[in-house]
Amino acid sequence: MLIWDQLRRRHVVCTPEEWVRQHVVHYLVEHLGYPRGLLSLERGHTYNTRRKRTDLHALGPDGQPLLLVECKAAAVPLTSAVTMQIATYNQTVGAPLMLVTNGVQHYCWRVHTLERTTQALTFIPTYAEALELLAVARS
Repeated sequence: MLIWDQLRRRHVVCTPEEWVRQHVVHYLVEHLGYPRGLLSLERGHTYNTRRKRTDLHALGPDGQPLLLVECKAAAVPLTSAVTMQIATYNQTVGAPLMLVTNGVQHYCWRVHTLERTTQALTFIPTYAEALELLAVARS
């Protein structure tokens, strides 16, 4: 079975994780105001000389990472190992916001880079709210 990928503009195989990823993209664009052109799927990066791929990045207007998203299939519980995975990826990516989701549960954090801490959020910020958080972090 295939699912339409609005970012890649083609049909892709609808795995359980891909189903979640496509729904997150739709939610970010249609409900939270993230510009489609500033979303990037499965972007590669290097961590400890190993090549890794993150599921989804939302970028700011300057092209810098704003939100890092890790998607899991609905049947995959969001454990501390999943949290550690996104936190590890974000050491290289440097996004001020992180989101993990399995399409059923969602956890979002604000990253305080200088203090090396995270703050759990009770919501997923809109694009405008994310830009405000970024402006505060940089000031």
